[in-house]
Amino acid sequence: MIPWLTLAIALPAIGAVVVWALTRVQEPATATAETHRAEAASAGGTTTAVRTRPAAGTAPANVETAKRVAFGFSLATLALLVAMALRFDLSGAGGLQFEETHEWIPRFGIHYAVGVDGIALVLILMSAILVPLVMLAAWREHDDRADGGAGYFALILILQAMMIGVFAATDVFLFYVFFEAMLIPVYFMIGRYGRGGDRARAAVKFLLYSLAGGLIMLVAVIGVYVLGGTFLWADLTAAGSALQGIDPEAARWLFLGFFIAFAVKAPMWPVHTWLPDAAQSSRPGTAVLLVGVLDKVGTYGMLRYCLELFPGAVSWFVWPVAVLSVISILYGAILAIGQSDMMRLIAYTSVSHFGFITLGIFVLTQQAQAGAALYMVNHGFATGALFLVVGFLVARRNSHLIADYGGVQKVAPVLAGAFLVVGLAGLGLPGLAPFVSEFLVLVGAYAFHPVPAVIAVLGVVLAALYILWMYQRTMTGPTNEKTSGLQDLNVREKWAIGPLLALLIVFGLYPQPMLDAINPAVERTVENGVEADTVADGTAEEGGRE
Repeated sequence: MIPWLTLAIALPAIGAVVVWALTRVQEPATATAETHRAEAASAGGTTTAVRTRPAAGTAPANVETAKRVAFGFSLATLALLVAMALRFDLSGAGGLQFEETHEWIPRFGIHYAVGVDGIALVLILMSAILVPLVMLAAWREHDDRADGGAGYFALILILQAMMIGVFAATDVFLFYVFFEAMLIPVYFMIGRYGRGGDRARAAVKFLLYSLAGGLIMLVAVIGVYVLGGTFLWADLTAAGSALQGIDPEAARWLFLGFFIAFAVKAPMWPVHTWLPDAAQSSRPGTAVLLVGVLDKVGTYGMLRYCLELFPGAVSWFVWPVAVLSVISILYGAILAIGQSDMMRLIAYTSVSHFGFITLGIFVLTQQAQAGAALYMVNHGFATGALFLVVGFLVARRNSHLIADYGGVQKVAPVLAGAFLVVGLAGLGLPGLAPFVSEFLVLVGAYAFHPVPAVIAVLGVVLAALYILWMYQRTMTGPTNEKTSGLQDLNVREKWAIGPLLALLIVFGLYPQPMLDAINPAVERTVENGVEADTVADGTAEEGGRE
């Protein structure tokens, strides 16, 4: 049996080590270094070379090789995961596949246990698609650090390994390890390789918010083990497990411990404030992975852990989470309209979009949960593409401000066309991928209760305002003198954005392949949860369906 998931985790991790080793090789001292000498205090007055240090602006002689190696490992990981996905059994009734379980710390019952259902599979594939495209987009970004920016590529590979691990983990403690370990590469991607003078502050803010949520979840993880007797997700969710029979009040507290951590990661109002700062201070590629993949860990965790580990507690939180979701939808959209910085604008749109996802998860209808799971993938592609297009603009003008652009479509029509397509995807235009998922969420939410569904529709209307207004101010009208010489997309940039545009169109017209993978897992979640109509009527009793 081929250990598909272990190989998929190990491959980018090995690639990161190789890339980092290559970045340690410096150019000859005569060409790129300054020799610092100190006068010896000896009687002879001789001088001794103390050390050699790369001069500012220099890079390893093989920085291009390091980037090619990183890109090669990302493509190899994608090929491996595609080969695994082709072997995924769609008739598996939502169960885990490609499972591996090995003892890790036997004294505490901790296992290295991995496996995927349809939801985890599509999220892993999404991350594997985005990583090489991010590398392509970031290839020529100016970097005056000693490693020439190759260290950034190594961090991307480490993050990719963590992302695959967190979606594949089926041991609760292993999930927590990956959940927290992801913070390390992202912290350096923002704080060391970010843009702007506030990048250190943004990195620290991201870290503090995430650590606070993670520590609360750690308490809940320990509680799960104490009350459930194991960390293995399959044993904890099995019929008759010890966790299913715990005190209802304890179940509610454990649910809340997981939910708070996932709400911070998602991000959900009111614990979202780290995201706009992080997006504004990040490279566009970092923002793509941050919003496109890492934030999905929060919503994925709500589906996998909150709903399935604590079905008896779900009814207590359905309406509070639905209210918070609707607030997130409207709050994020309204603040996006008022932004002058494109990166912050997109970040606030994500707060709004994640409100749709969490609403779809917690109304507990199969349509809405399928839409929410599909939305995770479609949002990753749409918002990732939007960040990349804005990144291409920023690379040309070195400015995030909307006011510094205008009339770009006259001088860079391909770039403007790409901006228009991804923008229309972001506002949920029929025929593009996000529309299908948004429609399913709204229909499922309406079946749960009309009020949150009707209010959420206002978010769709507001999305048209902030997207079309941003497009109008940057792409149309008279050409700004600052953008009159703007270059259109080059071949490398077209290869970076082209696959995402194609996926948005293909899955907008034919989403069935993803739904075929997602639906069995969603059916399992709904069957293990609480009846949505019962919760909506306010008569839910604790416990899942028999």
